Amino acid sequence: MNEKEGRILVVDDDKELADTLVEYLTKLGYQATPAYGGKEALITFEQGGFRVIITDLKMPEMDGMKLLEEVRRLDSKATVIIVTGYGSIESAVEAIKCGAYDFITKPFEMEVMRAIVNRAMERHSILRKLHVFRGLSLALIISVPLWLLLGVFLALVWKSVLFD
Repeated sequence: MNEKEGRILVVDDDKELADTLVEYLTKLGYQATPAYGGKEALITFEQGGFRVIITDLKMPEMDGMKLLEEVRRLDSKATVIIVTGYGSIESAVEAIKCGAYDFITKPFEMEVMRAIVNRAMERHSILRKLHVFRGLSLALIISVPLWLLLGVFLALVWKSVLFD
């Protein structure tokens, strides 16, 4: 799957900013969907298929930290980027500790957002490949002893057929 095929959920109570970011990401080739609040975003996220969530930190009803917590509960592999106009070192550290991939202060340059989203998509792709590799490794670890046992069993059967 191409990295650009990953869906992005953009969450901000500032409708103009959310729509602008969705338009920009769409021009870059991503499938971006806006949500204008945390609760709406959670409902949209539960429909599935989102690789990256870009969310504002301060929103009415459900803030970005609560959304991050709920998204991570639903999908521990989801990549969440927090954007805020009220950035502080403490809030950035708290967001990263809670599982945010990155923390960006407003106003931000679109090129900076592009670079972060590209890295987030690459991260998701690498994690998916790692998951497949782990599964294959586990299958190999389990299957090798089984094949050895089968070989020993067949050798014993063959020996008993030939020499009995």
